[in-house]
Amino acid sequence: MESQVRGGTRWKRFAVVMVPSVAAAACVGVGLAQGALAASFSVSGQEFKVSAGHLHGDGFAQYGGIDSGYTSTDGKTKTVRPVAISSFDTAQITKMCQSVKTEIPLIGKTIYLRLDAGPDDKHKVEAEKLYIDVAQLDADATFKNIDIGVAIKDKTKGPAVKDGENVLPGGFAQQAESADLYGVEQTAWATTAGTFKLSGLKMRLGTDSKMECF
Repeated sequence: MESQVRGGTRWKRFAVVMVPSVAAAACVGVGLAQGALAASFSVSGQEFKVSAGHLHGDGFAQYGGIDSGYTSTDGKTKTVRPVAISSFDTAQITKMCQSVKTEIPLIGKTIYLRLDAGPDDKHKVEAEKLYIDVAQLDADATFKNIDIGVAIKDKTKGPAVKDGENVLPGGFAQQAESADLYGVEQTAWATTAGTFKLSGLKMRLGTDSKMECF
């Protein structure tokens, strides 16, 4: 499953497993639920899917955290969810797709919103200070100069932990000089970026389930 490749580490069908930090960071969720801690923003009650042909990121870090948000689209009840936060100083993405499924009770239909961007190597999606709060990720991945097991507060790669982000300072993290992910399929609760350039952006609404990214 793991081999050294040109000074890096290649993981075939890399799946995010952040058990040490996510399980421990669940304790942070107690404080959030009781209002003792501040969240950066309230996350919606809908997770969304993102796929990409290739994501190249410089300055990569990943660690566990907690998102505070709603349990459903009615916005009546809040909850906390453990997430794996993937962050990049800069990222370039080709063949990016983002889709979200929404049930509309009033009309008895399911609506899909889909965004496509970065159609080729000449028209990539570009982001700076990118953070993705991930629930699940599958990809073929290669990391250059990776450190596994560094404490979150002492990581030296990737953007700084955001103000209001709920993490354990001494918790488990991993970091790398760069990361290349191919055939990305992930579900996420939130994405934030300092800048986000979507070349060749296309947005569509429809009722066909085939509109989902995967």
